[in-house]
Amino acid sequence: MDVKLDPSRDDLPLLANTGHILVKHYVLDLDVDFKSQIIEGSIVLFFEPGNRFKKQSSSIEETCQSESNEACKFRMPEPCHNPVTHTSTFSSKMGYDGFSVCGKGVKDTSGKDGNHDNWEQASGISSSKYCCDTGNHGSEDFLLVLDCCDLSVLKVEEVDVAAVPGIEKFARSPTLTVVSEELRNQIIRELVTLPADRWREQLDYYARCSQAPGCGELLFDTDTWSLQIRKTGTQAATDFPHAIRIRYRTKPQGRSVTWTSDQSGRPCVYTMGSPINNRALFPCQEPPVAMSTWQATVRAAASFVVLMSGENSAKPTQLHEGCSSWHYYVTMPMPASTFTIAVGSWAEMKPETCLSNDLATERSLSSSEADFRYVGVCGHMEYPCRFQNASATTQEIIPHRVFAPVCLKGACQETLLRLIPPCLSAAHSVLGTHPFSRLDVLIVPANFPSLGMASPHIIFLSQSTLTGMSHLCGTRLCHEIAHAWFGLAIGARDWTEEWLSEGFATHLEDVFWARAQQLAPREAQEQQELRACLRWRRLQDEVRNSPEEMQVLRPNKEETGCVSDSGSSVIKHGLNPEKAFMQVHYLKGYFLLRFLAKRLGDDTYFSFLRKFVHTFHGQLILSQDFLQMLLENIPEEKRLELSVENIFRDWLESSGIPQPLQRERGAAAACGLARRVSAEVAKWIRVNRRPRKRKRRETEEVFEKLLPDQLVWLLECLLEQKTLKPRTLQSLERTYHLPEQDAEVRHRWCELVVKHRYTKAYKDVERFLQEDQAMGIYLYGELMVGEDARQQQLARRCFELTKEQMDRSSAEVVAEMLF
Repeated sequence: MDVKLDPSRDDLPLLANTGHILVKHYVLDLDVDFKSQIIEGSIVLFFEPGNRFKKQSSSIEETCQSESNEACKFRMPEPCHNPVTHTSTFSSKMGYDGFSVCGKGVKDTSGKDGNHDNWEQASGISSSKYCCDTGNHGSEDFLLVLDCCDLSVLKVEEVDVAAVPGIEKFARSPTLTVVSEELRNQIIRELVTLPADRWREQLDYYARCSQAPGCGELLFDTDTWSLQIRKTGTQAATDFPHAIRIRYRTKPQGRSVTWTSDQSGRPCVYTMGSPINNRALFPCQEPPVAMSTWQATVRAAASFVVLMSGENSAKPTQLHEGCSSWHYYVTMPMPASTFTIAVGSWAEMKPETCLSNDLATERSLSSSEADFRYVGVCGHMEYPCRFQNASATTQEIIPHRVFAPVCLKGACQETLLRLIPPCLSAAHSVLGTHPFSRLDVLIVPANFPSLGMASPHIIFLSQSTLTGMSHLCGTRLCHEIAHAWFGLAIGARDWTEEWLSEGFATHLEDVFWARAQQLAPREAQEQQELRACLRWRRLQDEVRNSPEEMQVLRPNKEETGCVSDSGSSVIKHGLNPEKAFMQVHYLKGYFLLRFLAKRLGDDTYFSFLRKFVHTFHGQLILSQDFLQMLLENIPEEKRLELSVENIFRDWLESSGIPQPLQRERGAAAACGLARRVSAEVAKWIRVNRRPRKRKRRETEEVFEKLLPDQLVWLLECLLEQKTLKPRTLQSLERTYHLPEQDAEVRHRWCELVVKHRYTKAYKDVERFLQEDQAMGIYLYGELMVGEDARQQQLARRCFELTKEQMDRSSAEVVAEMLF
């Protein structure tokens, strides 16, 4: 694991020139073809020249003034040169958040689409065919750069929005009577700046404009990571066409889409939040600052259900026999990376007894919630905001639907359906207004390489969450619900600061889950202490077994959030395949927030957190935005040398375990739940030491019933034992019914089986590798390192059975272990 990092492989390029022009809205019109495994159609992009984010965020200017001038000052771009990236940066490998890993190598697409793949000029700005400025000050043509990978771009054209009936009301200048570029651009400028209360009209005109005829093809070129577009004679971003249509098709092996079969054997496709995000689904601006709205029409065979990150609960429209159309939209500007789609033969799972949405109506607010219910004008760009909607602020349980393959109906009815209302209500009780108006939950195929993923209005959950009792499903659901606030409604302006999403979701999942279970305060505290103990063990293990460079939560340090003049940048370690298996940003972020909550006290901390959410929802932040506001709300006597600089130094900009955390865990006594586990471990060690023939007077050990987290702790402690006898393992299995427990427990059980070569339970390992692919990668390694022929044969047999359906990147990692 301790390998020297190669920046040419590890850094992910974000090439879109968002500093000069921004996409305000996308209109997608797509056909899904399962026979060819291709999504084909068009996307219309509506632009607003100039970086609106720069205008809105004062923190950017403050940050850049306080940091290195060399790193942050805006320079005049040089022709044919990208000041941040280098051509060597883009040979590709990719990795992913606890969310996936991706494939090695890049497919050569040169000559296949009528375009050119300038591999040796992968920055996409120095094409030999044209040398031009990407800014708006030079004498050459303006170049629009979009993030794009693994796509076949067929045609790019300007859209004649002036041809749309009724659009003339947006032509404000009486002098513009002849249809011209200036008139078309003026229409789009008026359209994209309509006030939020006219969002329906705006969406309607976006749709109409997207169907308008083309009025001239634009020159374009593609390379490994970008699509570059220009119009001859257009030298400034302000003069570039404000509405363009791109006709394209995806590729079956495109890294943003996964074509597979569901658990019922029916074909399906879904997008995965991979490091290259959606650039293999549609050409887009990937940097987080490029926040936009979108609407999409997707056509598929009538037997399929189309789910998407959209505000509306779409229903199918039959176009002709055997084909249906689905339409979704969003009015809250979001980064393009959050767009999600899943098409399959999903069945909607409905509660056997209907839960009334009356639960989501008015209720009395506690004083701490009421304090932050209305905070005046929101700080984000204008959109129809739920935080300003009185009825939305009191809606504890937002409307929700559950979808899954038919064969999982029983498991969903038994476990998932009843958990969603209390988890949503718990989240509302902690943070207040739900940022999104509705929620779909989808049980994704077995090859999904994570336990869950959150996107606007939709959550993907692994089938692994449905086994055992409700604990794993409930905690994971709470984690993904927390992302609605931290990760989606409030995003990181620099993707290297993943702790701002994952640390918060990990910390909040425990708080939400305790409230969802309606635990008494003491019981909740004990449960959370036990989970802290488990995470402490995992963090120690992560730090021991990962490169130091990958343990830093703020790797860009004072340059965090700074980009080149054009807006392009690279994401540190963004393509490193090891990152997918690391939880450092989850765990260190969690412990930092736990540390701060203890310093303030829970009541003060969560009261502050609601205030923070109301202040920053709809915006992108850096670590200092959170920390500065927090410290301003801490009484002087509780700060005890806390400062942004100290927190950066101790927690975010250093590898290893932070010193404050080492001191805290060193001083902390094990919680009551953990102490009871220690007593059980001692019993099992005694059982293991006994000879097969026991004395008649010797009493049988009586084992306590354990919670799922206690079982995980027990098995982890027993993994530290050098040897466990087969009869001990057999007794363990029977006592706790281990093959029927949740996936976290079964994973530890499989580790014990592999370590001690307990052949009677190899069937449990085989089942885990096939059914719990989100968690099974580590087990393949364990099966191989022991150099036991039978175990290695088991690993290879399971891989042969699953490799065709397995997540591509996970399959490549496993193949490296096995061969």
